[in-house]
Amino acid sequence: MNKHSDNVSGWKKFMKSMTGAHDLATEEDIMLDHDYDGIKELDNVLPPWWLAGFYITIAVGIFYYVMVYGFGKYKQADEFAAAMDAAKKEIAAYKAANPELFNTDNIVAFTDAENLAKGKELFASKTCTACHLEDLGGSIGPNLTDNAWFLGGTVIDVYNTIAKGGRPGKGMIAWESTLSRLEMQQLSSYIISMQGTTPQNPKAAEGDIIWPE
Repeated sequence: MNKHSDNVSGWKKFMKSMTGAHDLATEEDIMLDHDYDGIKELDNVLPPWWLAGFYITIAVGIFYYVMVYGFGKYKQADEFAAAMDAAKKEIAAYKAANPELFNTDNIVAFTDAENLAKGKELFASKTCTACHLEDLGGSIGPNLTDNAWFLGGTVIDVYNTIAKGGRPGKGMIAWESTLSRLEMQQLSSYIISMQGTTPQNPKAAEGDIIWPE
């Protein structure tokens, strides 16, 4: 035994109790008979803290299994559904408190140069030109300068089409999660401002909603 064992600090005693470590002087007591090229093995026990965590994990696992499959509690599907319901209520409350952000009835077309310039910039940067061309004459998508429309040609119609997406299966995505309300209003206003212009190669009129020339 270590002659100084009686003078070991309380902290060292605590660490020894938690690790289950043996003093170097007592290693011969736990030496196994194995001898591989002069390498011997000590029969050390697992640290008590590790064993405690291991048994606690097993106990928690059994408890969870019983509660989920035995009593039908703590189901992830139920927790997810509850979280979604709470989120929907929060969204509904936010919409009720801020109706001006979600009501499109008050959308009007901008006519000032600054907002129309921003709308033109958005039309180019958001790849609208890929389907409608730079002059809005139409390519894959319809001509946006004539008076024939699939989903309506008022500023509110155009705004809603941008926000919610075009006709199903035609490739136009919904932009409401990407563009702000102001940006969609600027983009709609620019499109409205281009109605009646003459594109270089206008696509034939499409759509069953016809507006007066």
